[in-house]
Amino acid sequence: MRNYLQKLKSFLLLMTLLVGISTAVNAQNRSVTGTVLDASFGDPVPGATVLVKGTTRGVATDLDGKFSIELQAGDQILVISFVGYLTQEIEIGNQSTITVNLEEDIQSLQEAVVIGYGSQDKKEITSAVVGVKPEDFNRGNVSNPAQLLQGKVAGLSITRPGGNPNSGFNVRLRGLSTFGANSSPLIVLDGVIGASLENVDPNDIQSIDVLKDGSAAAIYGARGSSGVILITTTKKSSKDGRASVSINAFGTMDQATNLIPILSAEEFVERGGTDFGSNTDWRNELIDDAFSYTTNASVSGGFNNTNYMASVNYRDNQGIVNGVSNKRLNTRLNLQQGVLDNKLRFNVNLSFTNVDSESINDAAFRYATLYNPTAPVFENSEDAVNRFDGYFQRDLFDFYNPVALANQQQFIGETKTALTSYRAEYDILPNLTVSAQYSQDRRNTLSGAFWSQYDFQVGLGAGGSAQRNTFDRSQKIFESTIRYEVDLSPSLNLTLLGGGATQTTKNQGFNARVRQYLFDLGWNNLGAGSIRLGNNTDVSSFANEDKLNSLFGRANFNYNNTYFFSASVRAETYSGFGDNNQTGIFPAFSAGADFNQIFDMGIFSQFKPRVSYGITGNLPPSPTLALGAYGNGNRIDLDGDPLTTNDVYVGIVQNSNPNKDLKWETKSEINFGIDFGLFNDKFTGSMDYYVRNISDLLFNVPVATGAPNPFDPGRFNTASSTWVNLADLKAGGFEFALAANAIELGPINWSPSINFTIYQKTTIESLSAGDLGFEELRFAPPGSPGQNNNPMIYNRVGQTLGDFYGPRLNGLTDGGEYILSTTDPNEFEKLGNGLPKGEFGFANNFVYGQWNLSFFLRGAWGHDLYNSYRGFYENADAGSNTWNSVVTDKTPTSPLVTSTPTFNSSYIENASFVRLDNMELGYNFKTSSPNLNSFRVYFAAQNLFTITNYTGVDPEVRITDSENGDGFTTSLSPGIERRNTYFQTRSLTLGVTVNFK
Repeated sequence: MRNYLQKLKSFLLLMTLLVGISTAVNAQNRSVTGTVLDASFGDPVPGATVLVKGTTRGVATDLDGKFSIELQAGDQILVISFVGYLTQEIEIGNQSTITVNLEEDIQSLQEAVVIGYGSQDKKEITSAVVGVKPEDFNRGNVSNPAQLLQGKVAGLSITRPGGNPNSGFNVRLRGLSTFGANSSPLIVLDGVIGASLENVDPNDIQSIDVLKDGSAAAIYGARGSSGVILITTTKKSSKDGRASVSINAFGTMDQATNLIPILSAEEFVERGGTDFGSNTDWRNELIDDAFSYTTNASVSGGFNNTNYMASVNYRDNQGIVNGVSNKRLNTRLNLQQGVLDNKLRFNVNLSFTNVDSESINDAAFRYATLYNPTAPVFENSEDAVNRFDGYFQRDLFDFYNPVALANQQQFIGETKTALTSYRAEYDILPNLTVSAQYSQDRRNTLSGAFWSQYDFQVGLGAGGSAQRNTFDRSQKIFESTIRYEVDLSPSLNLTLLGGGATQTTKNQGFNARVRQYLFDLGWNNLGAGSIRLGNNTDVSSFANEDKLNSLFGRANFNYNNTYFFSASVRAETYSGFGDNNQTGIFPAFSAGADFNQIFDMGIFSQFKPRVSYGITGNLPPSPTLALGAYGNGNRIDLDGDPLTTNDVYVGIVQNSNPNKDLKWETKSEINFGIDFGLFNDKFTGSMDYYVRNISDLLFNVPVATGAPNPFDPGRFNTASSTWVNLADLKAGGFEFALAANAIELGPINWSPSINFTIYQKTTIESLSAGDLGFEELRFAPPGSPGQNNNPMIYNRVGQTLGDFYGPRLNGLTDGGEYILSTTDPNEFEKLGNGLPKGEFGFANNFVYGQWNLSFFLRGAWGHDLYNSYRGFYENADAGSNTWNSVVTDKTPTSPLVTSTPTFNSSYIENASFVRLDNMELGYNFKTSSPNLNSFRVYFAAQNLFTITNYTGVDPEVRITDSENGDGFTTSLSPGIERRNTYFQTRSLTLGVTVNFK
């Protein structure tokens, strides 16, 4: 009996163990199914991530928002997340079916900041990065994306002196970063590196993010020294089956403003000018109010797991002079498609732009200001009709009828750009994603120039002349990345990014010019020009190609949402550098801490100090600088007999000596910053202080031919110059930004923001490499007449870049002659500097019911400008009586200046200014129609007024000088307002925006 009971106990124990094991096994193999829905609309959320908390095991929801996940012992909580929604944690318990309603994370959507190859929450950013959303963009007739940011980002300087609709904007981030390489920030458009701003219409931009410091830009390596601007176009995603249509149309009137005061016809004759018997307002004859219009239309929507946005943008911008216009048609298609339960995602971005431009010779603005006011526009003399087609002209130096100049010279351009980008992403695991992107950026430009045979300046002596140019640029980029995110512990998150890229760029062009036409036929019939050699003729073509290969990686650490660290490195090999230095390494790191998670910060709702350091590079302006490339020389007649032509050849010349050591320009930058919020983020802002050292800048240095070439051992210099890494610069600055969120002024909400930058002006540390180099570089003579050999800007080692040097005007004699401190150029003293000490922007937005009013003030201080009109045309000497005289607040009148115009301190003016740059008043109508989402009417104005003591055309900062040298040294002569500056314009805009659903 006892034996039986023992066996029964053993059997029961065994059964208990089997049941326990079975239960455990069943628990391990248990699965949970569920559905993830949008809490607001009840629609399924495809592609949401469902993870078991504390593990990397997870799945993605299918097109219907459904999922099924296997559980193991100890699994207790599911974490459900999707971009743009608040993450939820669901306790599993005994549930086998779960329904999850995700709430939209509005704050997260607003705080996400795009960085290189991805995005981060703003709280995790440890570099100087600024995101700008559409509600903060500048308003009005904004034709260039750069205008959207003008004055909006501390340290980002965007300037365009004058009002020419065909002129681009000078964009500089934290000042000068190079002499002759690309000094504008790198544009990354929807992930396409090096895209042109012409590829996108301002109306299609969803956000712009600016990578300001070296650590943020270092992920772009050799192209990041001038900063990086990331542009994301609109990818509107509506719920399944819903489409929306948006139309924005407006008209703009431009008026010339701030015209320089000049003598009347009577005053001109009284001063001693020649009287031709008329009274002509030349500026009134040349300029008129201009009317422009713009239409933007887009349609966006989604179905199943597809989202799309298509847009058409047409802009017809007219200049204030007949014959100046810019007509632009941009079309865009953004398409997104997800398959395999949204694990595989495709993105296609297509953009096509056509630009037709017409221009005049900008010298017409100069002559409209200074031409003899007693001269008529036309005259009926036989000489005038036969030689000038009836226009009044006289054989005097630098004296051309401005109306004739505008009508008898023509310049046109036709530009076509196509940017196509194809991207695929695949989630190997919920936290492991690979991507590949191929893009092609093509730009084709066809331009023409024509000088009539009646054109007194050029065409008359050439018998008429015409020119045709083509330029084609093709850039192909293939990039692939892999991204891995993992929780190393409950408190430590790690995100890794790795990738590689290859870029090929090809440029080619053709130019032909002929002269002596029987009739004025223009650039469409070059064959009618009978003379194709000599002055005013040309035939040339070129082609070059370069390749850039890259490897890069980045690691981001987030510890307990309190401490943040990022490190990156990029290695690049470029075909355009010397054999010994074709590869560069660009590392960076940054760190920050959220003090609110550590201390009681009182009134500070945010307080995140950060520090960063990064090294970036700059590509050269040409891929042939290191090669010692050859070019075309003069025509050589071997036997000297002009009757024989089979022995005439074009000689070969070497442009520069080869340099096997030519390498990257590099910039190292350290940045200290603080992001802060006050009173529960009622006020938010940031402060940054940076120091940058720029080294090995490229420069073309004169050398002795026949001397040993130190960069190509064993060989000798066969050319008179060599491209070398020469200069070192140092700069720094302080940046501040502060914004207030909806301050209540009774029924009015006011949202102001301000930013300013204080620059530590660029200092020249060195202008030499070994035995080669300079102690100073002198640039920018005022020009003709009489001032061709008087450089105004001396760049000296140990001094700030862009210093004006010249004689100081100590007064005038009783007879009106200059009393100058010296006439010896080596004894000239520093008179000023063309770079600003600081810049600021102050934006204001008021909302009252359906009304909104915004206005934006922008300004700069501490920069000087050379006023070329005063420098040439305010004197009353006999030689100056050919031209009219400008009479500004600074023009001496008692006595009048009788000396021949000579550059001196009196023509360097403080050009600090404050400008009401932008204003808009709008009304949003209430809509009850089920098909009309919104209807808005607005009035906008640009450049309403400027407060300044500068007496020239425009006090805007001049960063470069187009008349200085060969284009490689334009940044070495800032602060010069040339006489051909296009007049300023004031713009008034009336528009309507309609959104259908």
